[in-house]
Amino acid sequence: MLWRGRRQSDNIEDDRSDSGGGIGGGPGQFRIPIGGRAGGGGSIFLVILVVLAGWYFGFDPSTILGGGDGGLAPGGGGQITDNSGGQDSGAGTPANDEMKQFVATVLAETEDTWTGIFKSQGLTYEDPKLVLFSDQVRSACGFASAAAGPFYCPGDHKVYLDMTFFQQLDQQFGASGEFARAYVVAHEVGHHVQNLTGIMSKFNQMRQGMSEADANQLSVRIELQADCFAGVWAHYTAQKGILEQGDIESALNAAKQIGDDTLQKKTQGYVVPESFNHGTSQQRQTWLARGYKSGKLSDCNTLSGPI
Repeated sequence: MLWRGRRQSDNIEDDRSDSGGGIGGGPGQFRIPIGGRAGGGGSIFLVILVVLAGWYFGFDPSTILGGGDGGLAPGGGGQITDNSGGQDSGAGTPANDEMKQFVATVLAETEDTWTGIFKSQGLTYEDPKLVLFSDQVRSACGFASAAAGPFYCPGDHKVYLDMTFFQQLDQQFGASGEFARAYVVAHEVGHHVQNLTGIMSKFNQMRQGMSEADANQLSVRIELQADCFAGVWAHYTAQKGILEQGDIESALNAAKQIGDDTLQKKTQGYVVPESFNHGTSQQRQTWLARGYKSGKLSDCNTLSGPI
């Protein structure tokens, strides 16, 4: 990815010198957990969500966006340990300074893309903040540790990232490359898009009355939509001529490596399909590729039909 020399976002909050004061994960976080979670039935709830989407936007739901729950990788079915050797993720080293510049550049590219998309639909895009932290952090969604992975908090419109996750992505998940890292940021920004459009709040309301299996099935669809939104962003980024050969392949490989089935095999040695909540490797690759190929939000309607 030819990112050097391009605009960097001012919406970066560097809290790597702060400990955060707590551990664990608060409610409402849309994260990239590092394990595996749930799936199930509940097609009637999906129909209801599509209707809600149409009600919110005032036109045919099939032409627009969709839902919202998550991060990038699934959680709950065991965790991959941090083998980064305890390296400091705080400010001060040239590598981390450069990585901060990279993240700020990717965030700026998402700002430009989504501002244009929203404007084309008569909407106004609100830039999210991206918080860099070390070890643990407090958000409007509660406390979170770095072990939970990157996440988006709808309560404060912020993406949270401990950059040691990029080391894990490379060393433990086998997903190397700058654009694999860009995909991580773009996926979380995809949840911000869901939040701005009101779909995420409707989802959170609906899942309160669902069984765990039904809520997890809906969560899969929402996570896949965030993957598709990341693909839409990649589509427009490619049009700027800043992607290099192999960039899309590295993002697709990252999507594969953090699929529910692949992560469960790594963490517990077997797969429990009913516990999926982010989607299989194939599903994640499919929806990321779909968004990239078309660049159309209408092709990211994961809320109805097969996924």
